[in-house]
Amino acid sequence: MKIRPARPNDLEACIALEHSYTTDRVWQMEAREENGVLTTTFRATNLPREMRVEYPRQGEELLTGWRQRDGFLVAEEDGHVCGYAALTEELEQGIARVGDLVVDRPRRRRGIGTMLLQAAAQWGREQELARLVIEVQTKNYPAIRLCRSQGLTFCGYNDHYWSSRDIALFFGESLR
Repeated sequence: MKIRPARPNDLEACIALEHSYTTDRVWQMEAREENGVLTTTFRATNLPREMRVEYPRQGEELLTGWRQRDGFLVAEEDGHVCGYAALTEELEQGIARVGDLVVDRPRRRRGIGTMLLQAAAQWGREQELARLVIEVQTKNYPAIRLCRSQGLTFCGYNDHYWSSRDIALFFGESLR
């Protein structure tokens, strides 16, 4: 397995990867206000059955986003692209943002996502950024589990982040 910077001819292979995922758990958000105190909580909730979720960005939206990224890494195995991470520098905040982290469905749960996340952190250090932040859907429990297993901590949310109006969760870690 090799993680390397993407080349222009890798984009076609990246778009062809299976981006959807299945999950039987989600992070459910609850917001309430009592006596002038607003409390927002998230809790892992079991679903009645496993569901398949489409990736929030697809087709032309993915390609346009990739072209606007500052870094793009691919995971390559036996000469085939099997995953990628699209990265953005947010210089004002000192953040390396992982906007997309995808591993092809047949190759999941083999450490490729972990290697891409570690390579994204190294990329951020090379850019002299202070934090790595990744965005995931509340429905993407496999990605939430990956972030937490790698020591990233929950650091915020946006309740209408994607065009689908799904909630985005943000996990981060210090790069210093």
